[in-house]
Amino acid sequence: MKVLVTGGAGYIGSHVVKQLGAAGHDIVVYDNLSTGYKWAVTCGTLIVGDLKDLADLEKVFSTHQFDAVLHFAANIVVPESVTNPLKYYGNNTRNTLNLLTMIEKYKTPYLVFSSTAAVYGMPDEKVMLEDMPLLPINPYGASKMMSERMITDLGYATDLNYTILRYFNVAGADLQSRIGQATPEATHLIKVACECANGKRDGMKVFGTDYDTRDGTCIRDYIHVDDLAKAHVMALEHMKSKNESNILNCGYGRGFTVKEVIDVVKELSGVDFKVEEVSRREGDPDALMANNSKIRAVLGWEPDYDDLRVIVKSALDWEKKWQAEQASH
Repeated sequence: MKVLVTGGAGYIGSHVVKQLGAAGHDIVVYDNLSTGYKWAVTCGTLIVGDLKDLADLEKVFSTHQFDAVLHFAANIVVPESVTNPLKYYGNNTRNTLNLLTMIEKYKTPYLVFSSTAAVYGMPDEKVMLEDMPLLPINPYGASKMMSERMITDLGYATDLNYTILRYFNVAGADLQSRIGQATPEATHLIKVACECANGKRDGMKVFGTDYDTRDGTCIRDYIHVDDLAKAHVMALEHMKSKNESNILNCGYGRGFTVKEVIDVVKELSGVDFKVEEVSRREGDPDALMANNSKIRAVLGWEPDYDDLRVIVKSALDWEKKWQAEQASH
C-alpha cells in the first residue's frame, strides 16, 4: 500500500516505518523534526512539514494517492500538557482535525491512530478493557480522546476504516540498535534509568513508594516498541482484508513495579546508580495494565519480546550507542 506516516521520524513512528518497509509498503514520512530525526527514517521518503500547515499537507495528499495514513505526530509529555494545555490541544487535536480533513477530501480508505492508555484516566480497575469509560485526567489524555472521537465520528459518516491503538508503556529499541529513543529530556522510566546507567544522568527519582502494590511503587505494562510496531502493520493488513474498524489496547497484560524495572536496569548494566525516593506525582494510578484479549483475537497479534530483560537490554544497548554518537559529534 501507499502509506503516509505522520511523525514517522520519531521514536515509535520510526520503528513502524522500518517494519512497513520490510513488509513492502511504499512509504511517505511527514514530520516536522521537532522530536524526530532524519537518520531514524530507514525506509521511504521524508517530507519535512507540519500538520498545522493545511496548504503543505494538501500538497502531499494531492501529489500522492494514499491507501492509508498512520498518524503518530503528537506531543506526549503529561506534566507539560498540564502547564501548557493549548500546545497539546493544538498539536494533538487540531492537527488531527487537519489530517482528517485531508483524509475525507481525498477519500483515503484506512487510518491507524496512535492513542494512549491515558484516555482511561484513573480507573478503579487495574486492567483496562477497550469499552471502559474514557475519563482522562490531563490535557494529553483529553487531546487524544478528542482525536479518537473525531476519528470514530468520521468513520461513522464516511467509508473510512480506522484502527485506534491505545498504547501502554512503550519501551526498548530495535534489537540491532539501528534506531531507538533519542528524545532529549525523556520522561519514560526505562529510558531515564538507562541514561543513569550510562552516566548521562547522575541519578533519578522514584515518585511515590506508598501505592497499593507489591513494593509500594506504581505498576505499569511495558511493551517492546517492535511488538507495538508489528500491531500497526497487522492493523493495516486486517483493515484491507476485512474492511472493519477497531479500537485495541496494546500491552502485554501484565506489569512491573518501578523498583523492579530499576533493579533489572542496574543488574543488566552492572551500574548501581543513585535513586531518590520522593513523594507521589499527581495523577499516577497504582497500577495500569492492558487487557489484550481483543488485539490477540482481532489481529492474531502475538508479542515476540514479552520479557522485561529483553526490553531493558535493547534500551541499554541503544543508549550506549546513542551516547557514543553524541559524544563523537
